[in-house]
Amino acid sequence: MEAMLQGIGAASASVSPCPVDRYYRFGVASLQSLPVIRPEGRTIAGSILRSCRARQFITKAVAAKADSNATSAASKPGHEVLLFEALQEGLDEEMARDPRVCVIGEDVGHYGGSYKVTKDLAKKYGDLRVLDTPIAENSFTGMAVGAAMTGLRPVIEGMNMGFLLLAFNQISDNCGMLHYTSGGQFTIPTVIRGPGGVGRQLGAEHSQRLESYFQSIPGIQMVACSTPYNAKGLMKAAIRSENPVVLFEHVLLYNLKERIPDEEYVVSLEEAEMVRPGEHVTILTYSRMRYHVMQAAKTLVNKGYDPEVIDIRSLKPFDLYTIGNSVKKTHRVLIVEECMRTGGIGASLTAAINENFNDYLDAPIVCLSSQDVPTPYAGTLEEWTVVQPVQIVAAVEKLSQ
Repeated sequence: MEAMLQGIGAASASVSPCPVDRYYRFGVASLQSLPVIRPEGRTIAGSILRSCRARQFITKAVAAKADSNATSAASKPGHEVLLFEALQEGLDEEMARDPRVCVIGEDVGHYGGSYKVTKDLAKKYGDLRVLDTPIAENSFTGMAVGAAMTGLRPVIEGMNMGFLLLAFNQISDNCGMLHYTSGGQFTIPTVIRGPGGVGRQLGAEHSQRLESYFQSIPGIQMVACSTPYNAKGLMKAAIRSENPVVLFEHVLLYNLKERIPDEEYVVSLEEAEMVRPGEHVTILTYSRMRYHVMQAAKTLVNKGYDPEVIDIRSLKPFDLYTIGNSVKKTHRVLIVEECMRTGGIGASLTAAINENFNDYLDAPIVCLSSQDVPTPYAGTLEEWTVVQPVQIVAAVEKLSQ
């Protein structure tokens, strides 16, 4: 192992600082069974899951107020990619830019990752920079922390974010704390990423939302991507950060399609995105729930409401500047999350808004979260545990009374 790390380090010495299966091929049908969704909301290919038959994602259900002058997606510059391809592009660009960047995880090499985010990278950069590991999350996460301490910039892929619970000690006690406990002698520029979330009838253990688990760890940042554009930008920014960053990717969004710029760009790790400006209520959300909110917003507009939708993106720290300006304008807040209600992101966000902007609120904050139960395998029951657009519409109507 020491020789292997030395081999990687040798390639980066001149740089200045700046599945085979988990018992089965997890996600082997993932890219074929997920619908391909274009920005205008049309499904292109793939079978729709039973739990989503009646509720296809509408990624631009409500146009921004200036959309009437917008050009069609086909005429925009750039190129179309799926979300998993955008992640792969970002990772590829950063590996080409900085030889210190390496990838560590199960099946990340010649198999290309459980959802193909690392496809062809082993051919391009070799087996030392795209390192296949045994099924031992605690071991390869600890190895990545050690690599970061020596000057490398590892990207850890969890085949499923739930598997990384086995490495919670390494993520918490090592990734999060070593910069502090070493008195600043070490930085841990590590990215921890992988698929998670609910919606594919994967059962309780493979349908976890671990944002609430990681948010209390001091020393790490957390972001959640929701579009191909911000997926690539957040990946690049996370790799360049000197802090350990957890990048949450939702399993149901990998086949989301969008046109992204040809030129290089990065997305700030600490800024929210204004998805839709509005006047009546602020809706804060992230990841997959962005699309449930936008689907609900279409109904709300037809009912005469003007919701402001913000994708918070940065789960830790919160972008209180963007959030606060919205609260001062609308005076009402609805939080929509897929995370669990108890101790979730919504609970922390509610506390932050009450502490900083309570005087601007005309009504108590409402938070819609997943039920505090293990995710059922049955599609209909699974759907019942997650916030649906009709609940969002009802919550806004009640909040606006």
